[in-house]
Amino acid sequence: MATKFTPLHDRILVKRIEEQETVRGGIIIPDTAKEKPQEGEVIAVGKGKINEDGKVFPLDVKHGDRILFGKYAGTEVKIDGEEFLIMKEDEVLGIVSGASKPAEREKAGARR
Repeated sequence: MATKFTPLHDRILVKRIEEQETVRGGIIIPDTAKEKPQEGEVIAVGKGKINEDGKVFPLDVKHGDRILFGKYAGTEVKIDGEEFLIMKEDEVLGIVSGASKPAEREKAGARR
């Protein structure tokens, strides 16, 4: 990403994580029939939430975290031709830990 983007306040920039295109049995699901993934990787985070006294509370998510979010969460934007979501931290349902990245899963599947 050549353009630098920093979200404001309690907003985060998320890149959706696409799942594998084939399912067991080798059936390929067309793009029009797929649902958008509800899992993503945090690319950038804002400084935090500000209360009435002006005190800043840092966010619970950080750059590199894998998160789950609601189906209609966030606002879709394109930056340098890539699609991202900008959402408030409140829209994040949880942080996924211990999950391998999609590329690592493909390699593991190829070894079987």
